[in-house]
Amino acid sequence: MSKLNFNPKKSLVLGTLALALSAQAQDGFFQSHLAKQKAIEKEYLDAVDFGSFKVHLKEITKNPHIAGTPENELVQQYMAKVMSDAGMDVKLYPYDVYLPNHPGESHLEIVSPVKMTLSQQEAILDEDPFTADDRLYLGFNAFSGSGDVTAEVVYANYGTREDFAKLKEMGIDLTGKVVIARYGGNFRGYKAKYAEQAGAIGLVVYTDPKDNGFTKGDVYPDGPYYNETTIQRGSMLTLDWTGDPLTPNEPALPLDGDKKVKRLDPKEVALHKIPVTPVGYGAAKEILSRMTGQAVPEAWQGGLPFDYKIEGGADLKVRVMVEQPVDFIRANNVVGTFKGSKYPDEWIILGAHFDAWSFGATDPNSGTAMLLTLAEAIGELVKDGKGPERSIMIGHWDAEEQGVIGSTEWVEEMRDQLKANAIAYMNFDGGVNGRNFGASAAPSLKKIIMDAAKDVSYPDSAKSVYQVWAGKNAEPRMGNLGGGSDHIAFYMHVGVPSLGGGTGGLTPYHSNYDNFHYYSKFVDPSFKMGGMVAQVFGLVALRMANGDVIPYDVPRYAQDLKGHFENAVKNVKTIAPDFTEFDQSNAALAQLEASSTAYQTALDAALKSGSISDKTLKKINEELIGLEKSWIDPKGMYYGEWYKSLYVCNDPFSGYASWILPGIQYEVAINRTEKLEEWDGRYAKAISSLAKKIEQITKQL
Repeated sequence: MSKLNFNPKKSLVLGTLALALSAQAQDGFFQSHLAKQKAIEKEYLDAVDFGSFKVHLKEITKNPHIAGTPENELVQQYMAKVMSDAGMDVKLYPYDVYLPNHPGESHLEIVSPVKMTLSQQEAILDEDPFTADDRLYLGFNAFSGSGDVTAEVVYANYGTREDFAKLKEMGIDLTGKVVIARYGGNFRGYKAKYAEQAGAIGLVVYTDPKDNGFTKGDVYPDGPYYNETTIQRGSMLTLDWTGDPLTPNEPALPLDGDKKVKRLDPKEVALHKIPVTPVGYGAAKEILSRMTGQAVPEAWQGGLPFDYKIEGGADLKVRVMVEQPVDFIRANNVVGTFKGSKYPDEWIILGAHFDAWSFGATDPNSGTAMLLTLAEAIGELVKDGKGPERSIMIGHWDAEEQGVIGSTEWVEEMRDQLKANAIAYMNFDGGVNGRNFGASAAPSLKKIIMDAAKDVSYPDSAKSVYQVWAGKNAEPRMGNLGGGSDHIAFYMHVGVPSLGGGTGGLTPYHSNYDNFHYYSKFVDPSFKMGGMVAQVFGLVALRMANGDVIPYDVPRYAQDLKGHFENAVKNVKTIAPDFTEFDQSNAALAQLEASSTAYQTALDAALKSGSISDKTLKKINEELIGLEKSWIDPKGMYYGEWYKSLYVCNDPFSGYASWILPGIQYEVAINRTEKLEEWDGRYAKAISSLAKKIEQITKQL
């Protein structure tokens, strides 16, 4: 594969960056080791083959490859070969997981006042040869209930908790009705959960053109937006844990393996019972345009060219029929390792899932192709005798689309090792989905991403990634991780500092149009973003792997927490106006701020002098790995003990949003004040534990 010369000014820009690299201090490194690290980083940047990303993406997305299919096994084999050829030790981790990977039988019809069968699959397009593949499935939602119902219709806007509360306030009875709701506002599974709780017997979900469609611009194939047949597939799983629905807290080890795992009876698991089907807005239009009830609130009006109504009326009857098979399938995670030369039992883990609803060009396999490109570049360093001092692992997770299953089972299997060894987890689910760079991260990882972004050139630009990312702001906006992807178990269950990053833009999310043709035309026609993302996060990985002291930004904990507690107090005042402060947590926070400042001062001096022994360094780094574990509380959250982190969780009412200080957020959400004192104590204990660990490390510097 030849290198893609992405920018005629590349050598000039990288030369300028190299000068910047040599001039600035590097977090975590003795000054005497900086020159060596800078040389390694320059060699790594040069080794990233921008053309390789396109080759990998094209190969991986040749076939639709949903979990548990032979086509997905071909992807698994390809990834294993590429990583093995790059010099990684590759291992498969098999699990037998309980999930639907086929739509089974499904029908959506208007029964009266007209008889009409509605489309449940994307149109075949002459411009896009991938759309004619006869292996593409109907649109379906994994873990829909099975059933055959015919009933009147109620429109529920986005189907959020608040939307269903509004319907109740308006006196709308959902008992025995079919709900139609648009995508957005929450994780799709909660639309089904709230509909079922309200007495509905079926659910139709669609993407409204106001959110993604002709109101935004040209639709596919002429533009990137959803056309009237584009369907968003996706899981409906909404349990009190993440992963395989039958094995909470335990890995779903193979049924024919030596070690037996106790599995729940599916009948005892709170899976959805009502049939659910997703459609495009063309099919939804046929239902919505025939509704005759009262007008919707102004905010509920969508983009179709008529006034939306709350109820369909007695004459409009819709049939929703789903018979969805659910069974055990074999999922295989593929994990490759560059073994660390000095600290092999300290792990930096990068990952993305590889199973897809269709071809998966944007989601997830742009991330897969990027990780393979990154692996090859690090492999060049290894061949040159400059491999990482800590182990760099790359995990390709299976069965994510049905409920973040493959990665969760691996974390549950490797829980003890991860607690002791894992320095960071970096997630790249659909990691190269456009041209807008961004990242979300645990506090301790935010600075290292920003620093790496300063040292990589943004393609076709004289600017660094950092400069383009920051735009007109002094510093880029860095988010906090929410739900919806493979970082969940690492970060929220075990306490491994995690990040998600890459580039974003418009995508044909979870539709049959998510293929190489769409990617080539609308996502990144230049195929330059994949190499750029590999450069940025390769630098992050190498700095973590080679740092004398693990380069966590320890003071960032206190900095971020101050803002989070200020927000928490404001939120609590909405349910308890007389509330003043979390006194115990504030005292612990002052202790954390003081210990963090002292740590940074001592660390800076120690790195400058280079006077720490190898034995002390090893102990310091082991203790640094333990910092994030201060947030892990065995009792977990009241809405699900599987979620152990007191610092962060995905919103249990919407699924995607990031809840910081989730214990307090939950009390506000359910309007409960009597447990606030308990949470103040639990948070103070965690913050104090974090502060004491930092103090202990500082004494050794």
